[in-house]
Amino acid sequence: MVASRHGADRLPGRRPRRPGAVPLPPVPAQPPPSRADLSAAQQRLITELLRVAPVAEELGRRFADAGHDLALVGGSVRDALLGRLGHDLDFATDARPEQVVALLRGWADTWWEVGIAFGTVGARKGDVVIEVTTYRSETYRSESRKPEVAYGDSLEGDLVRRDFTVNAMAVLVQSSGPTTFVDPHDGLGDLARRLLRTPGRPEDSFADDPLRMVRAARFSAQLDFEVDQDVVDAMTAMAERITIVSAERVRDELVKLICADHPRRGLRLLVQTGLARYVLPELPALELEIDEHHRHKDVYEHTLTVLEQAMELEDPGAGPDFVLRMAALMHDVGKPKTRRFEPGGGVSFHHHEVVGAKLTAARMKALRFPKDLTADVARLVELHLRFHGYGTGAWTDSAVRRYVADAGPLLDRLHKLTRSDSTTRNRRKALRLAAAYDDLEERIARLREQEQLDAVRPDLDGNAIMAILGVPPGPVVGRAWGHLREVRLDQGPLSPQQAQAELRRWWAEQPESRG
Repeated sequence: MVASRHGADRLPGRRPRRPGAVPLPPVPAQPPPSRADLSAAQQRLITELLRVAPVAEELGRRFADAGHDLALVGGSVRDALLGRLGHDLDFATDARPEQVVALLRGWADTWWEVGIAFGTVGARKGDVVIEVTTYRSETYRSESRKPEVAYGDSLEGDLVRRDFTVNAMAVLVQSSGPTTFVDPHDGLGDLARRLLRTPGRPEDSFADDPLRMVRAARFSAQLDFEVDQDVVDAMTAMAERITIVSAERVRDELVKLICADHPRRGLRLLVQTGLARYVLPELPALELEIDEHHRHKDVYEHTLTVLEQAMELEDPGAGPDFVLRMAALMHDVGKPKTRRFEPGGGVSFHHHEVVGAKLTAARMKALRFPKDLTADVARLVELHLRFHGYGTGAWTDSAVRRYVADAGPLLDRLHKLTRSDSTTRNRRKALRLAAAYDDLEERIARLREQEQLDAVRPDLDGNAIMAILGVPPGPVVGRAWGHLREVRLDQGPLSPQQAQAELRRWWAEQPESRG
C-alpha cells in the first residue's frame, strides 16, 4: 500500500488515510446501472458527488480563477456510480504540481507532497481528503522498474492512458453552471456490462505499466467483473513483463486482491494468464497432475475452497483478515515438493507443512512483506496440520497446552484455518472432523479456566531462579527458565515447593553446579 501511486512503501493492506483523514458518509450500495438507465446514472453520480463533497465546487472555482481545469477522475467516479464511494477523492488538472501546491496552500486545512515526484499533491479540507494529479502519462523502458512520467495538457489525454475504461471517466468541475460528465471510452457502458476493458489497445496499456495486468485481476476480484478477452490475451502474451515492476508494487496489488470479496476470480485469472508464475509461483504449482493410479484431491481447487471457507469464518465487521487468508492460500504449497507415490496407488505429502512454511516465508520475503507479518503467516502454515494428530481426543493435557503455547496469539486464526481445511465431500468424515475440533476447543476452554493457558510461564521467574541457585544473570538462568516452562507444559501449574524442588533437581544435573 502506498501513499500515492508510487509513494513510499507502507505496511500492506488497505490504502492508508492521509494525515487527518476522516471518512466520507457511506453511500448505500446499488447494482451497476443498466444500459437503459445510463443517463439517470450520470445524474445520480453528479448529485451524489456534490452531496458528499461540496468542496469540489469551491476547489473547481479556485482552479478556474487561476485558468486551470479540474476534474474528478478514476476510482472516485466509478465507485460513486456503484454506490460505494470511499473517503478519498481523486482529481486531475492541467496545472503543474508547483501550481497545484500554490492553489492548495492557504485553502486546504493541511496539504502534503508525498507523491509530488509523480505529479500528485494531497490535501484535506474539512472532512474531505483529496489528491490532485497533473494530467500525465507513464511509460516503462524495457528493463526499468520505475516509470517515466510525462505531463499532459488535456483531460482526454489523461483518461486514455488510464488502466481500464471504468476508471477512465471524469466529472469536470466548472466554476459556474452544471458539472460535466466525461466518458470518452464508454466506461459507464462497461460498468453496466460488468466488464474490464482498456481504453486503448491492452498491449499498449500494459507496455506503459505492466502492473496493470495484476490490477486487472485485482479489480476483477474486487468488483466481480469479467475481463475482456482481448485483455486476457494481452496479459497472457505479456506476462513475463511483470518482472520489471518492483516487488513492493506487486505485493500491494496482491494484498488488495486477496482481501477482495471475490479473490478466487482474481487468482484464477493470474494462473490462467501465466502471471502467477512470476508473482506467486507456488499457486500454479498446486495444479498437480492426477492419474488414475495415484488418486488424490485437486490441491489447487482445494486451496481456493479453503480460502473461501476461511473468509466465511472472519469476524463480522472486522474487515478482511489478510494473515488468515494468506495462510489459507499458502497452507499446502509444500505438497508439490513432498509428493511421494506409495505402493498400492496412494500418495503421501510427508512434512509438507514444514516445507510449506519455508516456501511461504521465502515468497513473502521476496515480495517485501514486513518480517512480523511473514512470520505469522508462515507459522500458521507450519501448524495447520497439528490438529490431525488429535484423533479421537486422545491428547493429554500436556499436548493441549503445547498446542496453545505453540500457536500463541495466532490461536484464533489457527482454529479458523484448521476448520477451513476440511473440504471433503464425505459428510460423515466432515462431521467427525468438526466434532473432534469442537472437542479440542472445549478442552482448551476448560484448561483456560483452570490455568493461565494463554501465557504459559514457569512457576518461578528469573529473580527467583537466581536467588534459589545463587547464580548471577546469564545463560544458566535462561536454561533453568526454559526447563521449568517445559515442566509447566507437561504437568500444569506447580506449587512453589514443587517448583523449587524441580529446579534444584535440574540444577544438580548441570555441570555448573559442580564448579
